[in-house]
Amino acid sequence: MAHNNKGKRFENFVFNILDKKSLSLLVMLLIFISFVASMLMFPAKGVLAKMLPNKSTNTFTVYIDMPKGKSIGQTKSVARCVTNLLQKEKEVNDMEIFLGQGSPLDYAGLVKGSGMKQGEEFAEIVVNLSDKHSRKEKSYKMVQRLRPVIKDTCQSIVRGTVIKMIEMPAGPPTLASVVLEVYGKDNRKVILLAAEVADVLQVVDGLVDVDVMADERYKKYTLNPIADKTAQSGLSIKQVNQILYLAFEGMGVAVKNTIDLNNQIPIFVSLSEESQSIDKNTLELLRNKLGQLSLMNMKGVMIPLIEIVEIREELSVPMIYHKDLRTMVNVVAETDMVSQVYPLLQAREKMIQRFAQKYEITKEPGITTYMFDLHLQNKQTGEKFLLRFDGEMKVTLDTFRDLGGAFIAALILIFLLLVVYYKSFALSAIVLGGSFLSIIGVIVGHWIADMITTETFFLTATSLIGFIALMGISSRNSLLLIDFAQGLIKEKGMEKTRAIALASATRAKPIILTAIAIILGSALLASDPVFGGLGVALISGTVAAVMISLIFIPILLNKTKAI
Repeated sequence: MAHNNKGKRFENFVFNILDKKSLSLLVMLLIFISFVASMLMFPAKGVLAKMLPNKSTNTFTVYIDMPKGKSIGQTKSVARCVTNLLQKEKEVNDMEIFLGQGSPLDYAGLVKGSGMKQGEEFAEIVVNLSDKHSRKEKSYKMVQRLRPVIKDTCQSIVRGTVIKMIEMPAGPPTLASVVLEVYGKDNRKVILLAAEVADVLQVVDGLVDVDVMADERYKKYTLNPIADKTAQSGLSIKQVNQILYLAFEGMGVAVKNTIDLNNQIPIFVSLSEESQSIDKNTLELLRNKLGQLSLMNMKGVMIPLIEIVEIREELSVPMIYHKDLRTMVNVVAETDMVSQVYPLLQAREKMIQRFAQKYEITKEPGITTYMFDLHLQNKQTGEKFLLRFDGEMKVTLDTFRDLGGAFIAALILIFLLLVVYYKSFALSAIVLGGSFLSIIGVIVGHWIADMITTETFFLTATSLIGFIALMGISSRNSLLLIDFAQGLIKEKGMEKTRAIALASATRAKPIILTAIAIILGSALLASDPVFGGLGVALISGTVAAVMISLIFIPILLNKTKAI
């Protein structure tokens, strides 16, 4: 009896809304305002969009990229500075330092080119943390806290050093969060333009670890034995080369055999670090160093190396990178606990302002995969350059575009099926319109989740998947009301408004029970770092879908003549 009274009260409540034009218009106005307000949360940054949120892990990596031409000793000094700071963290279990090469490949290194690093200017430090379930601070929060401390302390040791704090990404597999590909014909000018682009990224809020992936030109010295003087001194070119390698590189001189190993162990001989090193990179100091080395000829006479070796000073030749048969330089940056969309848009505007005086700037026309690209043409020389935005931004756009295409295809298919079933475009439009309005709940749910959580709660790709799934749930609710109302009108001859109100009251219980089941099932996903957006979208979107199905859809049905 109590249940019947509650159902009757809700039926009368809906009937009053349907019967009074002013109340119906008020509900429609509130729904419209809610929809517009939810859409405005994106430009107002009330809800932020991101491909996937951050994920806490048990490890992260520190990349040390020195200027080209720096020694392994300088690289080691910067790495030692970083490890000294990390050792003070109680959550750091251990560290592994890789000098002159990249660390063994993990997921992050696989997509960021760690395996291709080889040279004295590179170092990587793998930091292993205590288990994420037993520590309070998440790995990405620790990285955010330590990044400025490490950079301020260690990057200044060697000018031009770039230190990057790399976390294990939840996805997608990209070179960096923000990647700008700078294209042009002249590699030297492309590198100069890339440096200007990097300067812009350095001052954009939310971007860190900015780096130009190009070789710097540096001064180097080539040591060549003088053939005729070497022969006159009673020496061989091989002898001269060997002592030069021994003096500056070290070399294997013999092998040691052991029964414990199948392979021979090389015996490596080199001068002490003090003997090998030169205080400054000058020609005079190098001559003095060679003047201290002598080689005995077959007659037992000591021949100074400086007399038989020619020293030539020259500039290094930088590596030229190509993509799609075009000269290209990458400028990369990571985001600091923010979505990459907003810093990228800010950086793009700053680039337009900075380059406007020197270049004619043309934007990419239309909505395409590369719609953020900038075409530059030098006003004086006519040279053309292209700034192409890639990285996580492009993957995000591609993903949201594909999900949007799937959503539109689902809408069209549902609409056609409903037209065939009801033989009415109006009823089909009502069902789809009501289903689409569940996006209000999705956006509001993310806004609330962002307010009650300590970290930014992003609208992610999984959130859109949840919204697409809601289309079927919302459509089902509307179909129940329409079929029930049509049955009351045709079989019992009930007046239209009363039939719609009774259908809403009768179907309210199964609709609400279904919604509760969805909410309880989705609650397990809401706390997941990757699928949290899916859980929140299903929970909040289902609540909105119930309210729209039981109140807004009846108003639309009452106003149409198709039922």
